[in-house]
Amino acid sequence: MHKLNILIYGPESFFSTLNELKNFLKFNLIYNKNDLSEIKKNLHGFIFHEQFLQNNKLENIYNSSDCFKILATNKKKIELKNFDNILNLPTSIKEINDLVDKCDAKKQFNKNSSIIIKSYFLDKNEKKLKKDNKFIMLTEKEIRLLEILLKKDKAISKESILSLVWNYSLESDTHTVETHIYRLRKKISDKFSDENFILNNKEGYYI
Repeated sequence: MHKLNILIYGPESFFSTLNELKNFLKFNLIYNKNDLSEIKKNLHGFIFHEQFLQNNKLENIYNSSDCFKILATNKKKIELKNFDNILNLPTSIKEINDLVDKCDAKKQFNKNSSIIIKSYFLDKNEKKLKKDNKFIMLTEKEIRLLEILLKKDKAISKESILSLVWNYSLESDTHTVETHIYRLRKKISDKFSDENFILNNKEGYYI
């Protein structure tokens, strides 16, 4: 399995301690790179030591990367704020590896659950279609329908949609497809005033 690349920000002693454990860590360590542009394409996450919180570069790092961010601290109570998780110090190898795995899994889950459709954002976790601080709630069938339409580069027939979304269940027919698309179009039109989100021609429906 490909190892994650984790950038460490903090005192040199903190990195040295982690570096001594590198043979037992599931990820690669990178220390205090000033130019993120060189590595950001292959970077998966950050571990910030609490001493680095006073560094004015922190805000720029937040703004320039969407990698997960872990705060290493020995304080008992601290707000996460812009961090994805807390690494409580002192710690163990297992705790470090488990926390990095957890943050990466969450990041991948969120990534796979977030889809851009035209100028809209489909959040599969929250079951919302969002745009300009507005949103509509979607059903599982509506989400599945949008995913199928998005994956195809041409119109999809009602019969194909019926097969892919409803698997030709006994209670469904092509009228079921028409009804669901009509309701979804109306929800989008009522909230976003968009009449052209789902289009159709003689071949079927498309986005």
